[in-house]
Parts: sequence; C-alpha cells; structure tokens
Amino acid sequence: MPQPFDLLIIGAGINGAGLARDAAGRGKSVILVEKGDLGGGTSAASTKLIHGGLRYLEFYEFGLVRKALKERETILSIAPHLAWPMPFLLPLSRDTRPGWMIRAGLFVYDHLARRRSFPNAERVDLRRDPAGAPLKPSFENAFRYWDGWVDDSRLVVANCRDAERLGAEIVVRNGAASARFDGTLWHVTLDDGREVSARQIVNCAGPWAEEVARGVLGRNDAPRLDLVQGAHIIVPRIGSAPDAFMLQQPDGRIVFMIPYQNDFTMIGTTETRIETPADAAITPEEKGYLLAAANRFLDTPLTEDDIVASFAGTRPLVLEEGKDARETTRDWKLRDHQGVPAMTVIGGKLTTYRVLAEAIMDRLYPNSAHWTATKPLPGGDIPNPGHLPPRKAYEDWLSALQACFADLPASRIADIAARFGTETEAILSGERGRDFGCLFEAEIDMMKTREWAKSAEDILWRRSKCGLRASDELRSFLNQS
Repeated sequence: MPQPFDLLIIGAGINGAGLARDAAGRGKSVILVEKGDLGGGTSAASTKLIHGGLRYLEFYEFGLVRKALKERETILSIAPHLAWPMPFLLPLSRDTRPGWMIRAGLFVYDHLARRRSFPNAERVDLRRDPAGAPLKPSFENAFRYWDGWVDDSRLVVANCRDAERLGAEIVVRNGAASARFDGTLWHVTLDDGREVSARQIVNCAGPWAEEVARGVLGRNDAPRLDLVQGAHIIVPRIGSAPDAFMLQQPDGRIVFMIPYQNDFTMIGTTETRIETPADAAITPEEKGYLLAAANRFLDTPLTEDDIVASFAGTRPLVLEEGKDARETTRDWKLRDHQGVPAMTVIGGKLTTYRVLAEAIMDRLYPNSAHWTATKPLPGGDIPNPGHLPPRKAYEDWLSALQACFADLPASRIADIAARFGTETEAILSGERGRDFGCLFEAEIDMMKTREWAKSAEDILWRRSKCGLRASDELRSFLNQS
C-alpha cells in the first residue's frame, strides 16, 4: 500500500500552490489536488496587483497593509519576470477625497514598510504630464504613487512547478470527491476513483471552501463565507503612458484602469454579493457601472461597443456581520476543524499568499524553517551581481537576451521572457516549431508538458494571456492538438 502523504491540499489556486511549494521545500510529502485548472478560479480573475491596498487604510487595516507592502518586495525578488512596479495616478477633483487626506494616506503608505523598488509618491500636474492626456480637462492635479503588477495565473503555475521539483505531486482536473478520517489517517477518494491517504488536510478551495468542508470533509463546523464577485472589462488601450489609474467613485469605491497586454486597458473591479461560486458571471449592471466609473474621468467616453472582453471571479471573504463588501477585511482566517487534523483557509489576498503559507506551516509544523522568501521561483533566477533592485536587474538581463536573438523583435522576446524568465534562452535556442505570431509551438509544448495545460483556454487565457490576440490558425491548432 502506498505510503500516506504528510499533507493533502485541496485547491490549486494561489494559496494552495504556495502552500504546496512551502511544505515540499520543508521536506514534507505533499499532494495537491484540483478539480479544474491551476488557478482557474479566483486566482485567474484578480485585478493582477501586488499591492498593499491603499484603500484599506481607511478601515485602519494597518497590519494587513504593512504585511502586503513588505510582500511586494519579496515577490518582485523571487519572480522579477512575473511581477514589476507600476505607477498609479490618483486624479483629484471636488468629488474625490480631499488632497490633504490622500497626501497623508500616501505618506503612511510609503513609510509602513521598507522599499527598494518603489519610489515615493508625488503630486502631478495633469496639464503637463503625458499621463493626463486621456482625462477630462477639469482634472488638473493628481498624485502618482507606486504599486506592483503580477501575472496571476503564471504565479500559480510557477509555485506548482517548484513544488513538483521539490517532490510534491500536482493533480489537476481530479478533485477530492470524498474523505474519511479513521482516527489516524485521512482516506480520500478523487474524482477518478483513485484513493490516497494523508495525515493532514488543508482546504484551500477558495470560494468552494465551505462546500468542501461540509460535503467532502464532512465537517459540521464549516466556516461561513461572504462570496463577493469582482468583474472586469477590457477595452482598447487608453493613453500611451505606462501609468494605471486609481479612480475614486461617488459611492466611496475605487475602480482601477490598468494597462494590459500592451494594446489594452483592464477596468475593474466590482463588489457584488453572490450566493454560490457557480453564479460568477459579469452582469449588464456591472458593465454599466465600470463604464460609468471610467467615463467620469475620460475625455473620450467609452461605450459597451468598446468592450473586447470581460471576466468575473469570486472572492471568498471572511463573513463579518454588519459590514458591506467594501468594509470586509481581505486578511485571512485559518479554521481548525474540531477533532480531526484538517484546516480550512478563508480569505486572503494574492499579494500575501506566501506569508499565508508560512502561517499555515508554522501552525502545522512549528519546528520547520521558513525558506520561500529568498528562493526564486522557476525562471526568476535573474543574474544580479550588482545587487540592483530586482526589476532593474531583469531589464539589464532582458536587454542582453534581446541582443543575442536579433532575429526576433525585441517586443516578442520581452513577451516570452515575461512568461518564462531565464528559461527563455533555452526555448529560443532550441527548436521553436511553428510561429503563431504570439506563441511559438515550443512554448505551447512546454505549457502542455511542464505546466499542466490541457485545453486551448488553459493556454490562451491563463498560461499566455494571448486570448485577445490569438489568430484563427493558433486557435485551430490548439483545438486539434
């Protein structure tokens, strides 16, 4: 009979993937099971930010913000190909929060944690700064501050790849159907009938965590979740500056406009309560809300015809009675199930997934050591002999790589490097296969053989983010292969 695993993790979003990597690196035998694709739920439908959460300061979430700001630097250092600093403009007007309040908040934001990669906030004259070009002339002043952008889906994949390298078993499209505890071990049956045993289970199923705790683990003490849908729309690129925009709305909410895939702008997000994760789908009302939110600031208004794509995901928040979705904490909560070695993870942020994994490991295996903050993810081992900020070292490395492969446009190499980091050289030096414009066949093969991609959607919308630019030839190839 196979040896039991030390740890079985249910759910391969960013929390489950990060936990699998951390546990495997501490010498634990790990199996991670996922009913769908890696990061195919909440983790692929994020606003794709590595940020402290400036707006959380309004709710006095200083501990959460400090923790997240510290993690910005860590993620940039272990995955400089997947995450980088991004400037954000926060326009001012009579209808927004007063300038003194924003200035004070940004001062606190800049000084809650040590920074190496992120400059200080500054006041901007929108009449002179190129970033102000798309805005109505009535917006004359703004603050520019810095946060981070990340490829959310590839961050999940990178954590899973490293977990597998360290000995973890990653099982995709084969979730936990049932589980029974015999007093010593958990016996878990997967969807395909395979049976595995484990000493400990951690439920990282995100929006499905309550359902898994009740239906799979059979726990009557399952946590209650507050399911909040976040929707985004994608439109043609707004402006040519690298800045994103943080747009204050009359209802007190914040909407972001973020440069996306060079040619587009992503606008989000909403906060709409839903009953079940299956209900997640952008609504006409949400599209209207996001368009109106952007049009309060844009000189050339957007219409529904400008929307080239949209998506929605579900954030599983800690249920806090009496609070609306905007006020509910984004910090995590760990629920130990009474009488059995099982735990359910509730909430959390993309930014703090790594320290969440450390918190779980500290509880389960208190004598094991932290290690993930200093070890690069696959592709993240960028040479940095001068001890430069991670992104600067990455840019220097990328320039050298582009010079080595002068047969390709520099932008094409940058796209590949933003997916694979230091593995790019091997991809370009080997047999590239057919060129589909935004992807080489060699990249597709790698996604299938080493990144658990099973479908065209896995490749176009998660592993590569090429879904907006894919040719009919590429779509046909993926559907046939």
